[in-house]
Amino acid sequence: MFLKNSWYVAANDHEVGRTPLGRVLLGEPVVMYRKEDGTAVALEDRCVHRHLPLSMGKMAGDRIQCAYHGLQYDAAGVCVRVPGQDKVPPGAKIRSYPVVERHKWVWLWMGDPALADPDKIPDYHWLDDPDWGARSSYLHVNANWQLIVDNLLDLTHLAFVHETTIGNSALVDNANVKVTHTDTTVVVTRWIIDAPAPPTFVKAGGFTSNVDRWQIVDFQPPAFLRLDVGATPTGSGAPQGKRVGGIEMRNLNAITPETATTAHYFWGQAHSWDVKNDKLSDMLLEQIRMAFSEDVAVFEAQQRTLDMIPDPHQVDIVADTGVNLARRILDRLEIAERAAQPHQAAAE
Repeated sequence: MFLKNSWYVAANDHEVGRTPLGRVLLGEPVVMYRKEDGTAVALEDRCVHRHLPLSMGKMAGDRIQCAYHGLQYDAAGVCVRVPGQDKVPPGAKIRSYPVVERHKWVWLWMGDPALADPDKIPDYHWLDDPDWGARSSYLHVNANWQLIVDNLLDLTHLAFVHETTIGNSALVDNANVKVTHTDTTVVVTRWIIDAPAPPTFVKAGGFTSNVDRWQIVDFQPPAFLRLDVGATPTGSGAPQGKRVGGIEMRNLNAITPETATTAHYFWGQAHSWDVKNDKLSDMLLEQIRMAFSEDVAVFEAQQRTLDMIPDPHQVDIVADTGVNLARRILDRLEIAERAAQPHQAAAE
């Protein structure tokens, strides 16, 4: 089961235009497009007549037209025209989804529309804040979405999967890790003191000696992870929060389930220094893209194993503390949402 009563990133804003875009989200086919005034619309990607995806159709003004028999739907999902007849059959309607555009992403609410509060959209302002340089990107992953969440909450893997880009052995050998949580959040804080900077940090910050480095992972369900990362020359007082003379970045992640074994991975990278330097922004994006491609290889290999050995025996280690706390939050929210569904159906 997917948590439906949540906002999810469905697309980058530039992906949605006057050509219908089809995408599967939480196991449901969705079509997105823009009306002539630029407003984004999201509908069930299915014609009620013979079930052809509407994403195969085209726009007719503000209506989307099915490519099979020409039925047209308005932005609320109501069929308003059937070629060859004057009357539209009763019940000719498909589902529409609440849509909000924020932080260069298009957000959809897949659950009860009455609960779709835009104030509940997580803060990703770094992506369009003029005080930050930022780039964003997208990956399609042939693996369950929770494998990606697990990966981001346990950054010890950087020492082994990403040793040529963003990781080194100091992440395991010299790290001081603290995990805190509430009923709906998990924060994993890691400091690495007086250790060599990894390759990406050397390129970005020009470090020639050891650094004090921090990684603060902030998890919010279902699958939003914002990473505060950076480094200062060692001895600058970083463990007390004095981030001076160094570099500070945000790695921003929003994972949207596609199916039980595939996921949409929206992510961005932002930096707080030299924010108008496009070459720096591009370099950081490419370095993280290289690292994430290594992660994707891991996720997809894990999924292949899980496909062959469903529900295998699993052993946890200390580094899994944040992962397990997040999983418990998700389990509790899933139970609560499932329990509420009969009441919601009765109210409807």
